[in-house]
Amino acid sequence: MKDIDNLDTLIKMALTEDVGDGDHSTLACIPCDAMRTAKMMAKQEGILCGIEVARRVFELVDDTLTIQLCRQDGESLRKGDTLMTVSGKAQSILTAERTALNFIQRLSGIATETHRMVKMLDGLETKLLDTRKTTPNMRLLEKYAVKCGGGTNHRIGLYDMVMLKDNHVDFAGGIEEAIDRTHKYLENNGKSLKIEIEVRNLDELQRVLDHGGVDRIMLDNFDTETLREAVRRIDHRYETEASGGITDATLRDYAETGVDFISVGALTHHIKSLDISLVQQ
Repeated sequence: MKDIDNLDTLIKMALTEDVGDGDHSTLACIPCDAMRTAKMMAKQEGILCGIEVARRVFELVDDTLTIQLCRQDGESLRKGDTLMTVSGKAQSILTAERTALNFIQRLSGIATETHRMVKMLDGLETKLLDTRKTTPNMRLLEKYAVKCGGGTNHRIGLYDMVMLKDNHVDFAGGIEEAIDRTHKYLENNGKSLKIEIEVRNLDELQRVLDHGGVDRIMLDNFDTETLREAVRRIDHRYETEASGGITDATLRDYAETGVDFISVGALTHHIKSLDISLVQQ
């Protein structure tokens, strides 16, 4: 992972949460000089993500451990595949086990679900987006997992793009006011950020089209026929994004309207972890 300093901080927090003042189960029954080798295995099919994070967990627990990676992030897994082997002090392996698995299981679950949904869009140009609905302090890792699964990252946070949602528009006094105030704010603060605005119906869309001044329009909770009409009216003048209430059963129908992006919060906040285990060789 590129941002290794922040990754180390996150892992150390996770280890502190889990280990506390000691792994007393391990300390009680495993001799301190016991040496073992364990392998991490996939127990179901999926897309791997988090192998480097898991390795870093073991390294931070004990930098004398010998770790061999057998697979790389983004690769397809079959049941029974070996992902890595870890050799060294048995106490260290057992203490790191759960934290390493927690990271790699969740990230692989996100990558696997993203890959599954991306495959549903085969042959279409629509891209699948994640959202800010992420686990606190895990956002960069979870968005990395989306990319490993073939998805596309939306904005990372509140700082790297302007998104004028319904509450922003309502509090500002209307669509035109929200857009104009945003441009003034960006100019006054020397910032160059893309602007996206959410619309809830075709009337609001028309107001945006008449006023201009945005880069992308989010079409929120539109049914497919209304979305198709909205995309027709926009006619490639702005990027388009569909969001809200889109399920497996309707995903491809929405994409076939010609919308550029579909955002799915469930990619990162409603995920079943991939089944991965650590076993002694």
